[in-house]
Formats: sequence, structure tokens, C-alpha cells
Amino acid sequence: MTHLQDQQPAYTAPGEAGPDAPVAPATGSDDSEALCEQVTRAHAERATLRIVGGDTKAFYGRRVDTTQSLSTTGHHGIVHYDPVELVATARAGTRLRDLERALADNGQRLAFEPPYFGDDATVGGMVAAGLSGPRRPWVGAVRDFVLGVRVITSEGKLLRFGGEVMKNVAGYDLSRLMVGAQGTLGVLTEVSFKVLPLPQASACLRLELPLPDALDRLAAWGREPLPITGAAHDGEALHIRLEGGEGSVSATRQRLGGELDEPLFWSQLRELRLPFFDGAFANAADRTLWRLSLPALARTPALDGDWLIDWGGAQRWLQSPTGSGAEGHHDIAIREAAIAAGGHATRITPVDDENSPFTPLPPVLAKYHRQLKQRLDPQGIFNPGRLYADW
Repeated sequence: MTHLQDQQPAYTAPGEAGPDAPVAPATGSDDSEALCEQVTRAHAERATLRIVGGDTKAFYGRRVDTTQSLSTTGHHGIVHYDPVELVATARAGTRLRDLERALADNGQRLAFEPPYFGDDATVGGMVAAGLSGPRRPWVGAVRDFVLGVRVITSEGKLLRFGGEVMKNVAGYDLSRLMVGAQGTLGVLTEVSFKVLPLPQASACLRLELPLPDALDRLAAWGREPLPITGAAHDGEALHIRLEGGEGSVSATRQRLGGELDEPLFWSQLRELRLPFFDGAFANAADRTLWRLSLPALARTPALDGDWLIDWGGAQRWLQSPTGSGAEGHHDIAIREAAIAAGGHATRITPVDDENSPFTPLPPVLAKYHRQLKQRLDPQGIFNPGRLYADW
């Protein structure tokens, strides 16, 4: 994964617009007709397609076994942005960095703090992966902010689901289904989001606490209306991020104590760039990176490896030494430990072609997933095998 470098924004809010006026969209390119034609051809030829945006999250999920790619990068641009209504709509190939800079120019942001994993990360890839950053437990996940989408179906038809307001529920659930589907249900061409204002004040703290004490304090603080939007333990100290009004942040900072920390910690955690993650990809043969989603107060599973705790305990990163036995047995042991603790485990280090990084679904849930795939993509055109080998 590449380190994120600053880029010049490709979007500039016009100086003529007043504070209550919608911001004019950036110059972009509508490539939806060509994308529809490519899907239509694939449908007629019974071919399969690998949907590609910036390709910065290619490591996440199984390898798609097809020779044909459908790129959304030519379909980009901010279609509509109304800072007053807190709504932004962008084409799938829009660089995530460009969208977030447009929002920041107007004092707003994507509150769920999506990871980039590279400068070329796109809006469509962000939604397809469904990954949220350290702020997720306090503000919500990607799916909580998606208002509507435009999707190309397996027959090459461009359809719209949802809208641009929270109260518009037509097709709303189908819009959410696209979040985290890894492009297996259709080709995202456009997404509308709810955005939120930037906080008036923020502060980052570091408290020297062992993990058990840190989790106890987080449990107590969680019962109070404190402006916490980040809580992680790196094995040595508890890192806390505060965001909100100046008075609230200042008072909470004084109450919690600790020393001031670098804000860079949180962007590095989001991008898996902390020293903890250094060997996760370069030494994949020796170390395996896992993401465990567990109840925040659950005991840490008795597994060999190094731990980093995020989301106040609800997300736990494990760098596990690859077992000397069969790799499949090693993976099964970690998944079983996560399930016993009340959660599930996802392998982030790329897997071989026979396995899936995701926890196998219970039979009943798997049945409904297959039925959904069959209804929306009966020929299996889109990203076949991206989630699981058989669909």
C-alpha cells in the first residue's frame, strides 16, 4: 500500500456562491453509457467482469478469476453538492481525496473516516469495500451515510435506488446492500452521501495504561456524553481523540488527563500505516494480519501474536505468526476463537485461491445471500468469487 501524499485538489468551490447556495459541481466525465454497453456485451456473451476503480483495495477479498476488467475511473466528478442540506453526490470513479477536499473547503467531511490505501482510491471502491475508520463506533458506518445509488444491472440497465434525503426510503435498503458487497451485485456509478460539519475543536491524548485498565475506563466513559471519537490501545498506551465544541473538548481533556498526542496517529491507524502493521504485507509468509470484530468488553482471545485495539475494544487487530501446520487449520482456529468471543474474524493478508478472507456464513444466511446474488446477477457477471468461491 502506498503512503498518502498531498495532491492539489481537482475541485474548487466558486467564489461567487453564497453560504446558502449549492456548490457547483467540478468538471467531470459521464461514462455511464459506455459502462452500460460493456455490461450488455458481457451479458450477451455470458462473460464475467472484474470491476476496477483505483484498485487500492485489491488485497481485500478473493482474487477475481476473469480476464475482462470494467474500469470506473473514466466516470468521475461531483454531480451535486449542497452544503446547507449536508448532501453530496459523486460518480463512482471520483477520487476519494477530491471529494473530501471539496467537503473540507466548505467545513464538512465524510464522518465515517474511510481508509484510502492509496492516492487513487475512488468513491465506488470506498462503498464497495464498506470499510470505516476509527470514528465508526461514535458516528456510524459507511452504510449509515449512503442515501442513494445509481447501479448498472446485469442486463446493462442503469437504475437509481434511494435519493438525496434521509426521509426518501424508496430503494433505500438496496442502496445499503451495495455497501460492502465488493461489486458482486452490480456496477456502482453514482453515490449520494449524508455529510457532517467539521468539529469546532479537537484534541488527541495519550494515557499510559495497561489494556485491562484502559478497557475498564472506556466502559465507564461510554456511559457518559463525552466527545470521544477515537479510542485505541497500541499495547503500551491508550490513545483518545476528542472532537466537538471547544468547551466540551477542553473540559474532557482536563478530566481525562494524559499527555497531548499527535493527530497523525489516527490517520496512520486508518491507513494501517502504524509501526504495528509494518510486517503485515511485506512478510505475509511469516505474519498474518487479522481484523476481529468483537463486543467491546469481550476478553481478548487467547491467540498467539501481537494485538492492537481499536474502536474502544470492538475492533481488534491481530498479527499472528503463520502456523507451522496447514494454513487452513491456523485460520480455522482464529475464526473459532473470534466466534467464541461473540464476534467474527476477517483475514486482511491476501489469501490463496481456495480460501476466503471472510468468516463462512451460517447456512441460513448463506442461502439468502445466494438468492440475492441470483436475483441481481443471475449469470454471475460481476466480480465472481470475490467474496466466496461459489458466488
